[in-house]
Amino acid sequence: MDKTEISRLQSYFRKLFGLDTIVVQGRVKNDGSAEVSIGGEFIGVVFRDEDEGEVSYAFNMAILEMDLSDD
Repeated sequence: MDKTEISRLQSYFRKLFGLDTIVVQGRVKNDGSAEVSIGGEFIGVVFRDEDEGEVSYAFNMAILEMDLSDD
């Protein structure tokens, strides 16, 4: 992903979740994806997919069971 695409994704995530601390950064080893973090904490990866000229993005976020509260 190029810088413009990453910037557009970051703006989208910030607007969607109402958080100005969301940061989207390109990955060195995989240019078809970017890392997403909130306040410096990694939360997931967004993957770019292009099929027949149509571009879409998939956001993947893993949640560890130990991070869930019992409330």
